[in-house]
Amino acid sequence: MKITKDTVVTLSFRATDVQGKVLEDGKEPRAYLHGGYGNTLVGIENALEGQEKGFETTLTLAPADAFGERDESLVTSIPKSEFPPGVKVGGQLQGQDEQGNQQVFTVTKIKGPNVLLDGNHPMAGQTLKFTLKVIDVQAASAEEVSHGHAHGAHGHHH
Repeated sequence: MKITKDTVVTLSFRATDVQGKVLEDGKEPRAYLHGGYGNTLVGIENALEGQEKGFETTLTLAPADAFGERDESLVTSIPKSEFPPGVKVGGQLQGQDEQGNQQVFTVTKIKGPNVLLDGNHPMAGQTLKFTLKVIDVQAASAEEVSHGHAHGAHGHHH
């Protein structure tokens, strides 16, 4: 079966930065619903479109095809007094951006009375290398399509 819209693709992948630092070891297969549902990177979906079980490739994705360019407008400083005790660098919290959209922020620095938050994905602005192997391709169920993600062993669990 070819990878097309509304197929569930199970794959293993290894992700590294351009210096070769391993970001994902690829030991645990993952399944995603193919076809523009936002379940994997656009660059990966584009490379897998029309392929079949057993297909292997290595991709180098520019930031625009991976986690996007860094957006410095997503970096903000908030008074430490607005946080619960124990806030630490590297911690993440969910909040809203200026348009009211849900956003995950990472604490990047605590300087005196201020906490610096970054709403960029931690890998934004990076060129990444992916080694992919398609383990399985199957037609998505109506429930998977309506939910917008893969279910089952390597997909989403409810």
